[in-house]
Amino acid sequence: MALPKTDPTTTPAWQQLTAHHNAIKELHLKSFFQNDPKRAKTLSIEWDDFLVDYSKHRITEETVDLLLQLAQEMKLGAAIEAYFSGDLINETEGRAVLHTALRAKKEETVLVAGKNVVPEVYEIREKIKRFSDAVISGEKTGYSDKPFTDIVNIGIGGSDLGPVMATEALGFYKNHLNIHFVSNVDGDHVQEIIKKLDPETTLFIVVSKSFTTQETQSNAQTIKEWFLQHAPETAIAEHFIAVSTNAEKIREFGITEDNVFPMWDWVGGRFSLWSAVGLSIALSVGYKNYEQLLEGANSMDTHFRTSELSVNIPVILALISVWYNNFFGAETEAIIPYTQYLHRLSAYLQQGIMESNGKSRARNGERVGYETGTIIWGEPGTNSQHAFFQLIHQGTKLIPTDFIGFKKPLHGNQDHHNKLMANFFAQTEALMNGKTEEEVQQELQGSGLSEEDIQQLLPFKLFEGNKPTTTLLIDRLSPKNLGALIALYEHKIFVQGVVWNIFSYDQWGVELGKQLAKTILKEIENSEFGNHDASTLRLLQKFSQK
Repeated sequence: MALPKTDPTTTPAWQQLTAHHNAIKELHLKSFFQNDPKRAKTLSIEWDDFLVDYSKHRITEETVDLLLQLAQEMKLGAAIEAYFSGDLINETEGRAVLHTALRAKKEETVLVAGKNVVPEVYEIREKIKRFSDAVISGEKTGYSDKPFTDIVNIGIGGSDLGPVMATEALGFYKNHLNIHFVSNVDGDHVQEIIKKLDPETTLFIVVSKSFTTQETQSNAQTIKEWFLQHAPETAIAEHFIAVSTNAEKIREFGITEDNVFPMWDWVGGRFSLWSAVGLSIALSVGYKNYEQLLEGANSMDTHFRTSELSVNIPVILALISVWYNNFFGAETEAIIPYTQYLHRLSAYLQQGIMESNGKSRARNGERVGYETGTIIWGEPGTNSQHAFFQLIHQGTKLIPTDFIGFKKPLHGNQDHHNKLMANFFAQTEALMNGKTEEEVQQELQGSGLSEEDIQQLLPFKLFEGNKPTTTLLIDRLSPKNLGALIALYEHKIFVQGVVWNIFSYDQWGVELGKQLAKTILKEIENSEFGNHDASTLRLLQKFSQK
């Protein structure tokens, strides 16, 4: 099934949402709670280890009903089935979108061009298990028979961001292997990693579907040259692994067929950590934990596919995002995890969300007449409170914010965790309630200031409040819960794309810069510059004067 090509602004629900927004846009969140004592329970979803509270949003039950009506008018239910069934919903690239198949249960059937791909997925999962078990146990060794101590993942984009985020997030479950990531084509990056390595005990994973990505190939060649200064050519077969589809290029590099893990064209790069791209995750935390990561994602897949839209976490969060983006004019969303382990989550989700939904063409090829993708940013709490929270509290921009917290600390330090979570709960309450003139007045009068000083200082200590937040309170940061959390945001992306009538899974914008870079590189190497605008030409000439 092809996704429908309906302009959402032409639907009855969109028109009703516009009128509804005008009616409630000036109302304060505090009044919603005052008028509805059951609001916190009504506007929240409990699922598995998750409590998702969306009651601190500038919405009413009518808002939710209208948003759900919009989803139905945009045929979301049918789109979800097309997504999971392997239909070619990535129309501009002629591909299915089936990262969900990578975490499907063994007995499931997922068809791509009439073929069930699940057995093949499990064949590769078994290969990941055998390989990671052998490296972790020391059974598999390097060319000098020493066990491996370090793993280097060489990739960029989805071949880097997902594994980096997941290995950092699951640091509590990490084994003895040291995991490193090389992504940037900046030579300083690769050289800093090389300084930490012993060639006899380091395993390198080159991750590139085409095995031609400029950044990855440059870094892989630099590492190979360094490695061969210390080891014989035959040692490449023991120390280099490829996650790719380009057999010819892999052979040219010197990697043996046994050390090749395939990729599939129905898995987008930004969702590929569930595939063999996640080999570094399995090596870092062990295959059992990696398997639980997949199982958690599958649990969220099932929830998303089978739950009624009204109690469907990805659906509700996506529709709330549409509400702010298209009716309040909010351009950004902040994601604040209250755990240092998730310090790379926002960076990871930036690619997933902004690369997917950063589109200005509707599915019929015409330019959209409304806003689409949101800008994603964030850092862990409580660090972020001492950095940019001032803007969220008292700035002029409306910034819907997701707060992600965990009930149980991993290391058992309850004192630290209580202080962390006190901030977690306090921030959402403060953002909602703000501080009134009367409250500030009482506070300042108690400080002994003169009435004149109080009146001068008072406006600067006012907080409007009415700042919207979602609270995701999760039992603990386990591999399973991390998998579910990542899948939640993946499905949120999908729902947004369906409602916005865009193709979420192509990435033509990424390709343009790559094409121009290849041309300019040749010009830099030959010191002969072609047809460029005056600014670029002057900069290139200045750069070449070394």
